Amino acid sequence: MTRCGVIDYGMGNLHSVTNAIGRLGYRAEVTSDPDRLRAADVVVLPGVGAFGEAMANLARGGMLDVLDELIRKRRKPLLGICLGMQLLARNSDEEGFFDGLGWLDTEVRRLAPNHPSLRVPHVGWNSVRPGPAGDLFSGLPQESSFYFDHSYRMTCNPEIVAATTDYGGALVAAVQRDNIFAVQFHPEKSHVSGLKLLRRYFDEIGARQSPMRRAG
Repeated sequence: MTRCGVIDYGMGNLHSVTNAIGRLGYRAEVTSDPDRLRAADVVVLPGVGAFGEAMANLARGGMLDVLDELIRKRRKPLLGICLGMQLLARNSDEEGFFDGLGWLDTEVRRLAPNHPSLRVPHVGWNSVRPGPAGDLFSGLPQESSFYFDHSYRMTCNPEIVAATTDYGGALVAAVQRDNIFAVQFHPEKSHVSGLKLLRRYFDEIGARQSPMRRAG
Protein backbone atom coordinates (compact mmCIF):
# COMPACT_ATOMS: atom_id res chain seq x y z
CA MET A 1 0.00 0.00 0.00
CA THR A 2 1.32 3.46 -0.93
CA ARG A 3 2.23 5.44 2.19
CA CYS A 4 1.80 9.23 2.13
CA GLY A 5 3.65 11.55 4.47
CA VAL A 6 1.57 14.76 4.74
CA ILE A 7 3.81 17.55 6.03
CA ASP A 8 2.52 19.40 9.07
CA TYR A 9 4.00 22.90 9.05
CA GLY A 10 0.99 24.77 10.39
CA MET A 11 -0.40 25.89 7.01
CA GLY A 12 -2.20 22.93 5.48
CA ASN A 13 -5.69 21.62 4.95
CA LEU A 14 -4.51 18.50 6.71
CA HIS A 15 -7.83 16.94 7.70
CA SER A 16 -9.37 17.25 4.22
CA VAL A 17 -6.21 16.00 2.51
CA THR A 18 -5.77 12.93 4.71
CA ASN A 19 -9.48 12.11 4.47
CA ALA A 20 -9.38 12.19 0.66
CA ILE A 21 -6.28 9.98 0.54
CA GLY A 22 -7.80 7.57 3.06
CA ARG A 23 -11.04 7.30 1.07
CA LEU A 24 -9.00 5.95 -1.82
CA GLY A 25 -7.52 3.23 0.36
CA TYR A 26 -4.04 4.70 0.76
CA ARG A 27 -2.30 5.31 4.07
CA ALA A 28 -1.83 8.98 5.01
CA GLU A 29 0.09 10.20 8.03
CA VAL A 30 0.34 13.84 9.11
CA THR A 31 3.85 14.40 10.42
CA SER A 32 6.72 16.80 10.90
CA ASP A 33 9.09 13.96 11.84
CA PRO A 34 11.91 13.63 9.26
CA ASP A 35 12.19 9.87 9.84
CA ARG A 36 8.46 9.37 9.18
CA LEU A 37 8.78 11.36 5.95
CA ARG A 38 11.78 9.27 4.92
CA ALA A 39 9.68 6.12 5.40
CA ALA A 40 6.83 7.44 3.21
CA ASP A 41 6.47 6.54 -0.46
CA VAL A 42 5.11 10.00 -1.32
CA VAL A 43 5.58 13.35 0.41
CA VAL A 44 2.51 15.62 0.30
CA LEU A 45 3.01 19.38 0.72
CA PRO A 46 -0.42 20.99 1.22
CA GLY A 47 -0.93 24.63 2.05
CA VAL A 48 -3.39 27.41 2.81
CA GLY A 49 -2.17 30.90 3.65
CA ALA A 50 0.67 33.30 2.84
CA PHE A 51 3.85 32.33 0.99
CA GLY A 52 6.29 34.11 3.31
CA GLU A 53 4.77 32.69 6.47
CA ALA A 54 4.79 29.20 4.98
CA MET A 55 8.50 29.40 4.11
CA ALA A 56 9.25 30.73 7.59
CA ASN A 57 7.32 27.86 9.18
CA LEU A 58 9.17 25.28 7.09
CA ALA A 59 12.49 26.83 8.08
CA ARG A 60 11.52 27.06 11.76
CA GLY A 61 10.50 23.41 11.79
CA GLY A 62 13.77 22.27 10.20
CA MET A 63 11.93 21.09 7.10
CA LEU A 64 13.99 22.85 4.42
CA ASP A 65 17.02 20.58 4.69
CA VAL A 66 14.81 17.50 5.08
CA LEU A 67 12.79 18.34 1.96
CA ASP A 68 15.93 19.11 -0.02
CA GLU A 69 17.32 15.70 0.95
CA LEU A 70 14.16 13.77 0.16
CA ILE A 71 12.84 15.52 -2.94
CA ARG A 72 15.83 17.06 -4.67
CA LYS A 73 18.56 14.56 -3.78
CA ARG A 74 16.72 11.25 -3.20
CA ARG A 75 14.01 12.04 -5.80
CA LYS A 76 11.13 10.91 -3.62
CA PRO A 77 7.75 11.70 -5.25
CA LEU A 78 6.22 15.00 -4.11
CA LEU A 79 2.60 16.10 -4.41
CA GLY A 80 2.11 19.84 -3.88
CA ILE A 81 -1.35 21.30 -3.31
CA CYS A 82 -2.33 24.99 -3.73
CA LEU A 83 0.19 26.98 -1.66
CA GLY A 84 2.24 23.78 -1.65
CA MET A 85 2.60 24.18 -5.42
CA GLN A 86 3.56 27.85 -5.19
CA LEU A 87 6.30 27.12 -2.62
CA LEU A 88 8.17 25.13 -5.30
CA ALA A 89 8.89 28.37 -7.17
CA ARG A 90 11.99 30.54 -6.97
CA ASN A 91 10.11 33.43 -5.36
CA SER A 92 6.80 35.16 -4.69
CA ASP A 93 5.76 38.80 -4.38
CA GLU A 94 2.92 38.03 -1.95
CA GLU A 95 2.95 40.71 0.77
CA GLY A 96 6.60 41.48 0.08
CA PHE A 97 9.22 39.44 -1.74
CA PHE A 98 10.17 35.96 -0.54
CA ASP A 99 12.38 33.17 -1.78
CA GLY A 100 10.73 29.79 -2.29
CA LEU A 101 12.15 26.29 -2.42
CA GLY A 102 13.42 27.01 -5.93
CA TRP A 103 12.94 23.50 -7.30
CA LEU A 104 11.07 24.80 -10.34
CA ASP A 105 12.17 27.65 -12.59
CA THR A 106 8.98 29.57 -11.88
CA GLU A 107 7.70 32.66 -10.10
CA VAL A 108 4.51 33.42 -8.18
CA ARG A 109 2.66 36.65 -8.88
CA ARG A 110 -0.70 38.16 -7.92
CA LEU A 111 -3.69 37.30 -10.08
CA ALA A 112 -4.72 40.05 -12.49
CA PRO A 113 -7.86 38.91 -14.38
CA ASN A 114 -8.50 40.84 -17.59
CA HIS A 115 -12.18 41.44 -16.82
CA PRO A 116 -13.51 43.70 -14.00
CA SER A 117 -16.24 41.22 -13.06
CA LEU A 118 -13.66 38.63 -11.98
CA ARG A 119 -12.67 39.01 -8.34
CA VAL A 120 -9.49 38.18 -6.49
CA PRO A 121 -9.21 35.77 -4.76
CA HIS A 122 -10.33 33.30 -7.36
CA VAL A 123 -12.73 31.03 -5.49
CA GLY A 124 -14.85 28.38 -7.13
CA TRP A 125 -15.04 25.65 -9.75
CA ASN A 126 -13.18 25.85 -13.02
CA SER A 127 -12.56 23.33 -15.77
CA VAL A 128 -8.98 22.42 -16.59
CA ARG A 129 -7.31 21.30 -19.79
CA PRO A 130 -4.24 19.05 -20.04
CA GLY A 131 -0.97 20.75 -20.91
CA PRO A 132 2.28 19.42 -22.42
CA ALA A 133 3.12 17.54 -19.20
CA GLY A 134 -0.48 16.51 -18.52
CA ASP A 135 -0.42 12.71 -18.75
CA LEU A 136 -2.23 12.36 -15.42
CA PHE A 137 -5.11 14.47 -16.74
CA SER A 138 -5.43 12.71 -20.08
CA GLY A 139 -7.58 9.89 -18.72
CA LEU A 140 -10.08 12.18 -16.99
CA PRO A 141 -13.32 13.37 -18.60
CA GLN A 142 -12.66 16.28 -20.94
CA GLU A 143 -12.61 19.66 -19.17
CA SER A 144 -13.05 18.16 -15.69
CA SER A 145 -13.77 20.80 -13.03
CA PHE A 146 -11.76 21.38 -9.85
CA TYR A 147 -12.12 23.69 -6.86
CA PHE A 148 -9.80 26.73 -6.71
CA ASP A 149 -9.15 29.18 -3.88
CA HIS A 150 -6.15 31.43 -4.47
CA SER A 151 -5.00 35.02 -5.07
CA TYR A 152 -1.63 34.25 -6.68
CA ARG A 153 -0.58 32.32 -9.75
CA MET A 154 2.51 30.52 -10.99
CA THR A 155 4.28 31.59 -14.18
CA CYS A 156 6.49 28.96 -15.81
CA ASN A 157 7.84 27.43 -18.99
CA PRO A 158 5.20 25.54 -21.00
CA GLU A 159 7.05 22.20 -20.95
CA ILE A 160 6.30 21.62 -17.24
CA VAL A 161 2.64 22.69 -17.44
CA ALA A 162 0.40 19.71 -16.70
CA ALA A 163 -2.92 21.59 -16.88
CA THR A 164 -4.32 25.07 -17.41
CA THR A 165 -7.53 26.86 -16.57
CA ASP A 166 -9.02 30.22 -17.54
CA TYR A 167 -9.79 33.05 -15.14
CA GLY A 168 -9.64 36.24 -17.12
CA GLY A 169 -6.73 34.71 -19.00
CA ALA A 170 -4.90 31.40 -18.99
CA LEU A 171 -3.58 30.22 -15.62
CA VAL A 172 -1.30 27.32 -14.74
CA ALA A 173 -3.47 24.78 -12.89
CA ALA A 174 -0.86 22.02 -12.46
CA VAL A 175 2.82 21.35 -13.10
CA GLN A 176 4.88 18.19 -13.42
CA ARG A 177 8.60 17.65 -13.70
CA ASP A 178 10.45 14.46 -12.86
CA ASN A 179 9.38 13.41 -9.33
CA ILE A 180 7.33 16.58 -8.69
CA PHE A 181 3.61 16.91 -9.38
CA ALA A 182 1.69 19.90 -8.04
CA VAL A 183 -1.73 21.46 -8.49
CA GLN A 184 -3.06 24.97 -7.85
CA PHE A 185 -6.57 23.71 -7.07
CA HIS A 186 -7.69 21.55 -4.15
CA PRO A 187 -8.22 17.95 -5.31
CA GLU A 188 -9.33 17.00 -1.79
CA LYS A 189 -12.29 19.41 -2.20
CA SER A 190 -13.00 18.63 -5.85
CA HIS A 191 -15.31 15.66 -5.29
CA VAL A 192 -15.25 13.00 -8.04
CA SER A 193 -12.75 14.77 -10.31
CA GLY A 194 -10.33 15.34 -7.47
CA LEU A 195 -10.52 11.76 -6.23
CA LYS A 196 -10.02 10.39 -9.76
CA LEU A 197 -6.92 12.52 -10.22
CA LEU A 198 -5.50 11.49 -6.83
CA ARG A 199 -6.17 7.83 -7.60
CA ARG A 200 -4.36 8.08 -10.93
CA TYR A 201 -1.42 9.76 -9.23
CA PHE A 202 -1.06 7.29 -6.36
CA ASP A 203 -1.67 4.30 -8.62
CA GLU A 204 1.15 5.50 -10.87
CA ILE A 205 3.47 5.88 -7.88
CA GLY A 206 2.54 2.40 -6.66
CA ALA A 207 3.13 0.89 -10.10
CA ARG A 208 6.61 2.44 -10.24
CA GLN A 209 7.54 1.15 -6.80
CA SER A 210 6.10 -2.37 -6.96
CA PRO A 211 8.92 -3.81 -9.12
CA MET A 212 11.51 -2.28 -6.76
CA ARG A 213 9.80 -3.83 -3.75
CA ARG A 214 9.64 -7.25 -5.42
CA ALA A 215 13.30 -6.99 -6.40
CA GLY A 216 14.27 -6.07 -2.85
